[in-house]
This record gives sequence, structure tokens and C-alpha cells, in this order.
Amino acid sequence: MKHLLKSCTAALACLGFATQVIAAEPLKTLGKGEGAVSIVAWSGYIERGESDKNYDWVTQFEKDTGCKVSVKTAATSDEMVALMNEGGFDLVTASGDASLRLVAGKRVQPINTDLIPSWKNLDERLKNAPWHTVNGVHYGVPYLWGPNVLMYNTDAFKDQAPKSWNVVFEEMTLPDGKSNKGRVQAYDGPIYIADAALYLMAHKPELGIKDPYELNEDQYKAALDLLRGQRKLVSRYWHDAMIQTDDFKNEGVVASGSWPFQVNLLQADKQKIGSTFPDEGTTGWADTTMLHADSEHPNCAHMWMEHSLQAKVQGDAAAWFGAVPSVPAACKGDELLTDSGCATNGYDHFDKIKFWKTPVAKCTTESECVPYHRWVSDYIGVIGGR
Repeated sequence: MKHLLKSCTAALACLGFATQVIAAEPLKTLGKGEGAVSIVAWSGYIERGESDKNYDWVTQFEKDTGCKVSVKTAATSDEMVALMNEGGFDLVTASGDASLRLVAGKRVQPINTDLIPSWKNLDERLKNAPWHTVNGVHYGVPYLWGPNVLMYNTDAFKDQAPKSWNVVFEEMTLPDGKSNKGRVQAYDGPIYIADAALYLMAHKPELGIKDPYELNEDQYKAALDLLRGQRKLVSRYWHDAMIQTDDFKNEGVVASGSWPFQVNLLQADKQKIGSTFPDEGTTGWADTTMLHADSEHPNCAHMWMEHSLQAKVQGDAAAWFGAVPSVPAACKGDELLTDSGCATNGYDHFDKIKFWKTPVAKCTTESECVPYHRWVSDYIGVIGGR
């Protein structure tokens, strides 16, 4: 876990850095592909038909461009930042709690949107999103987005979706007559402190939390106290999607924050699993494909970014992960996503999701906020029982 602190510090995560970034020059023209492109990605984001032959948006790209795709799967945003700090990769599918750290740390370079013809097809809500746009400069191409849903076992909840996140934060007897203690999970990442803050926004309004990523000392302490109490209930802090699905299948876990990806996998496996948007709302992620500052294959990387915005790729990837495409045209006519897929995965909930972003000291809702490097060290402490 020590690399988390190192990666945060290296990326200047604790500063109010957005106005201090000086943009490098983006690529002017697209040249011949270099024969390879390496991508740091979330599990399920880059598929070549090995998991399911119907989901393959790599094979044809390789044939068309001659760029061989290699993928390094990362389980958390902090791992992605650490890998990009180490170097040796061309692209990363960074969430909002990593993207600005990568910009501030000069680990990614600006992109020339003129070299991405399909940029014009992007959802207008994402084109200038603050997690990849700094001082009007774009540092990546939006990929997929979605909510952190509450996943639950339908037997444990008697087929009634839980209405609140209290089922994972407060000790209680569930509808099946058993305690939730030892049967719930929490996310193994410092950004999960925001989930606690989101819960407190609804249940302790006197704290005055306006943004779960911008917390003053009192608000932050309340979130940590809630998480310390939750630790007594948690059977595992998850970061590996596949391990979480196994825990729901075989280890008696009945409720947790999760991604639609795990929900889809478990439901496809005929497991008794549901998911819901609790009354308090959800946090979420909007992921950007970003180009490493020292990319050895910038032409292939640009070709991949353009490929990633094709409606078929967007629709298939969104279907596989349970996400929402960044290209609205993908919401209609994709056989795998279906015409109802975007609505199911949260397309109309965009304004209700508190998207991941890096907490900084110089914030907008408080005179001063607790910066991310403290989130890292303190959440390690919470997991460790401190």
C-alpha cells in the first residue's frame, strides 16, 4: 500500500493544481502506426473475445491498423497512477480521481482532437468535462461512465431492493432475519471516503457537506468515524471485480457497493443478484483514455482513441461492463447493449451521480479541504483498524 502515498505525492494530488498546469504541445499530424499499443485499463474495458467471443473490439483493430494491443489490468485508480508514474505504457483508462493527478504530474500529454475524427460524436456533457479538460486543453478521450451501484442478494432482501446505503454502513437485521455483520463489503480505495460523505449528506445534514470530495476537517472526521464503525461489519475490502463476484457466489456476501460489471456477470451466471440506486444517490466514474507523456507508440495510441469512439465499440464495451457509452449514437442499434441498455445503465442519471474526482486542499465549497494524500493514509488506517 506504500506505493499509493508515493503515487499521490508524485502527482501533486494534494495541491490546488488545476490552474498551474502548463500544457505541452499535442501531436500535430498522425503518422504510420508503430505496430503496438499498450494500455493500462480497468478489468473488462479492453476485450478481444477471450472471455466471450461476442465481445471483441481488439481483433479487428489489430487487423486494420497493424497495432498489436497489450493490456495491463489495474484494480484501483491509485494503481493506475503508480503504473503511469513507472512508465512503459501508451494509454490509460483513467477515472476522475486519477486523471487530474496524471495531468498535474505531467504523466499524460494533451491530445489534438483534430486527429480524433469521432470527437464530434461525443456526448456534449463529456466534451469539456473537468476531469480531462484543464485550462481549455483536452488530456484525453472520454470512454465509458457509470454509477457505483448497491449490489445485493435478492434472497437476503426478500426480493425488495434496499432503499438506503445504511445496509452497508449501519449494523442491522436484514429482511432474511440475519445480521448484516460479516456479510457486506466496502471498496478498497481511498476514494470510498466520498461514499461515506455522500451518506452523511443525507443523514447528517447539520455537517453541511455540499460535495463529498470537498470536506473540511469536521466533515472528514465524521466520514472516517462512519467508516471505522463500518469496519466491524465488513468481511472484505474489495478491489478485484472477479474476487467480489466469487464472494457473492460462495462466501455469503449479500450487499456492497459495486460496478454494474459485477452485477451483469452474476446475473448472467443465474445468481440471485439485483442492483439499485439508493435514495442517497451514488458516486460514480467517468473514464478517460489518456496518452502517456512518454508514449513510444503515439500514432497507434491515437488510432486506438479514435477506434474507442466508434459506436459499435462503445455499445459493446458498455454492454460488457454495464456502463454508459460516451457516444450517444451507441445507445441505439447495438445488439449487445440493446436499445434499453443506456437507460438501464444510468444514462438519464448523469446529473445525480457524484463523479469521482481528486480531493484537493484548495476547493470551492470550503475555505480549505482535506487533500487526497490524507485520504490515502487515513483510509489505510481505517482498513488496518486504526
